[in-house]
Amino acid sequence: MSFPLSSVSSSSLLDAHGWDSGWAADFAPHAARGLVPGRVIRVDRGQCDVATAEGVVRADTAFVTPHDPLRVVCTGDWAAVDPEGVGDPRYVRACLPRRTAFARSTSSKRSEGQILAANVDHAVITVSLAVELDLGRIERFLALAWESGAQPTVVLSKADLVPDPVGLSYLVEDVETVAPGVQVLPLSSTTGEGLDVLAATIAGGTTVLLGVSGAGKSTLANALVGEDVMDVQAARDVDGKGRHTTTTRNLFVLPGGGVLIDTPGLRGVGLWDAEAGVGQVFSEIEELAGDCRFHDCAHESEPGCAVTAAIEDGSLPVRRLESYRKLLRENRRIVAKTDARMRSEMLKEWKRVGAGGRAALEFKRQGRLR
Repeated sequence: MSFPLSSVSSSSLLDAHGWDSGWAADFAPHAARGLVPGRVIRVDRGQCDVATAEGVVRADTAFVTPHDPLRVVCTGDWAAVDPEGVGDPRYVRACLPRRTAFARSTSSKRSEGQILAANVDHAVITVSLAVELDLGRIERFLALAWESGAQPTVVLSKADLVPDPVGLSYLVEDVETVAPGVQVLPLSSTTGEGLDVLAATIAGGTTVLLGVSGAGKSTLANALVGEDVMDVQAARDVDGKGRHTTTTRNLFVLPGGGVLIDTPGLRGVGLWDAEAGVGQVFSEIEELAGDCRFHDCAHESEPGCAVTAAIEDGSLPVRRLESYRKLLRENRRIVAKTDARMRSEMLKEWKRVGAGGRAALEFKRQGRLR
């Protein structure tokens, strides 16, 4: 895969990838050790490509591979790398603390999270208009985006497949009802509709593209970057789903300023400790809950419940409340699993330390008996 860096001089390469005075201050201790800064633009099996002032270099991540999957090197990280000429391979020696991080729970049954992108300012949730809108999935993506610290935008891709302007406006309104405070933008990478608005929205920061396979992320990435940096395959006509064209997370410099991270299509969008994000998505329910008679109201059959009153008068759709409850339950299960895993790991550590202490005592006792 090629990276569109030819138009960026080496002296400004770090700036083009988002380097600023804050990152420079954080990097100062590593600079004192003779290390060089760079931004991770791709990670692949224990190695990563890092954009430094000298260009893109390949570095090994063996020294920064923690047991916690949320702390592994990720696309978007700022790294401290061995300088040129130190050795082969060069190594990533440390990563700077992240300002934001987009994480989800893994599709496995283990209580682990997965980091998708780091230091992200904008999260563009790409939803295809070639298939029926799944409002619940959009709410799920939005919860993760808000929780990450990024500003979400919902892009309704393949808008050219909805030629009726009135029908398109209804679809936009449907999504706006589940995305309070979020820009909803119909867009067509084929005709160019909406591209200039999106490019202006994300200029100057780090943007991550999110969505399921077939949503049109790779096509959108090519349109924003201005060249074919990602392979594109057609989605199936029967259900609008696509193959996983993108298999790794890749970071590209945008011609209008800022950088773009394209991610593989997500089959599962599991929450990961995202209660604040869920509250942001369902802000109207959280606001109503403040007027309930009881502070611990479950919004079911309690007297004086403002939420159920809104359901009864039609101002709050039943689907919204059901989705809110579903995401809160799921998030609490994830948090409970995580806490259980942490307790289990602590118990194992205590047992290990205890076994070592007992062995030492036994060794001393045997020594005294001799």
